[in-house]
Amino acid sequence: MITVNGNEIFLTLPMTLSEYLEQNQYKLNRIAVELNGNIIPKSEYTSVSLNDGDHLEVVSFVGGG
Repeated sequence: MITVNGNEIFLTLPMTLSEYLEQNQYKLNRIAVELNGNIIPKSEYTSVSLNDGDHLEVVSFVGGG
């Protein structure tokens, strides 16, 4: 189980951050990701594994004026 934006999510682990984001249809060019208090660079999404107990925050950028 991990926590995503304050909601507990049950995952079939192991799973990479990239796999989770793609599975949940996040637009990678419009988000920022924090995992356990650390901002994760987009270049590391495929190498970062999600683990039981992780806390994930996904922030989407919204255009406007």
